[in-house]
Amino acid sequence: MSIKTLSMREMEKQSEDVFESVIVMSNRARQINQNRFMDAAIRDAEESELGVFDELPPEPKENYEEEIKSTTQAMDEYVAGKLKWRNSGELDI
Repeated sequence: MSIKTLSMREMEKQSEDVFESVIVMSNRARQINQNRFMDAAIRDAEESELGVFDELPPEPKENYEEEIKSTTQAMDEYVAGKLKWRNSGELDI
């Protein structure tokens, strides 16, 4: 699954500032990655014995499940208007 082309007009529907749009999408992608990592760590901790942290054997390819890339998911959520954010304000000089 690859990232599809996103037109500037689609991004401008959510925010007129392109850089703000990119930052919002990248922060959401980072958040998705962190959630996936935490879910995997919790799953691994539940499977291992208490106090023993040996390396887990690699999962067989039959159990492999492809997920949507975090950047693709973040872009789709942004374009659909599912993300809410607020500006921290401008810097005082």
